[in-house]
Amino acid sequence: MKALLLKRYGGLNKVEFAEIPRPAIQPDEMLVQVHAAGLNPIDYMIPKGTFKPILPLRLPHVLGSDLAGIVVEVGSQVTRFKPGDAVFASIFDLPGGSLAEFAAVPERAAAPKPANLSFVEAASIPMVGLTSWQAMQERMQLGPGQKVFIPAGSGGIGTFAIQLAKYLGASVATSTSSGNVALVRSLGADQVVDYTQDKAEQVLRDYDGILGTLRGDALEKSLAILKPGGKAVSLIGPPDAAFARARGMNFVMKTVFSLLSAGIIRRARQRDATYAFLFVRPDGGQLAAIGALLAAGQVRPVIDRVFSFAQAKDGLAYLKQGRAKGKVVVQLQSA
Repeated sequence: MKALLLKRYGGLNKVEFAEIPRPAIQPDEMLVQVHAAGLNPIDYMIPKGTFKPILPLRLPHVLGSDLAGIVVEVGSQVTRFKPGDAVFASIFDLPGGSLAEFAAVPERAAAPKPANLSFVEAASIPMVGLTSWQAMQERMQLGPGQKVFIPAGSGGIGTFAIQLAKYLGASVATSTSSGNVALVRSLGADQVVDYTQDKAEQVLRDYDGILGTLRGDALEKSLAILKPGGKAVSLIGPPDAAFARARGMNFVMKTVFSLLSAGIIRRARQRDATYAFLFVRPDGGQLAAIGALLAAGQVRPVIDRVFSFAQAKDGLAYLKQGRAKGKVVVQLQSA
């Protein structure tokens, strides 16, 4: 089968197409013919080696983690799916990748594809959906009457997280450029900060949660908008000791991450708030719940561009520019 492989670290120029064998599935896995694969920023960051300390890969490695497709084979322990079923899944942090004609998908990572979504639409959801769910449902425990700040509202995470936060009953503030104000308002944003004119930390006050999506010192500055008891959940770091413990890392790595996160944890505590780093995990049960929201029209996919499989590297390069409004998806099958 054809797959997009990272052969060695060094950036997107070390990524190329190759013919490799179809994955051999384990008893708890399914072989899925990939119809579409959603792209995420981590897909162009992995080739640079950015995540080597926390996401060790055996090279060559098939890139990509989000997919939607058709089950063609099931392992002996699979009970919820059968050949012919349409599914979507995240296989992030698992051995295989989604930018290939076929992928091995653990049953626990998959959910039925919502019937009202195309494969392209479904493939745009898993990582942004699960990240938003785990950040706001599990970590923030966001609910009616609370307020959350979601920076970069027009991006892949932002466009989904705004909708999920509104479903949970929260009031949502976001930041974006002037040209994207109408988009984020259409998704439910209650207050929009045009970052070309204002700074969120000077405009917003007394928020229950912040979703950290921007690199640099943006999250640290945003702590000023949290009220006592507020929670900052970061998707971009710094990783903390709790993350190291959850991944079973050694004492050295726990110490390193403790030191890396000490500053922002201290600043959060000064505001009687908390800081946590989130590394998304595959979860078919959560994805099924998200699928129900999609099927009911309570949230919707937002897609910027669709690339063919042959253009997958171009898709990664486009996403790297940081200008996408919503998600970028690679389409492998025409139907």
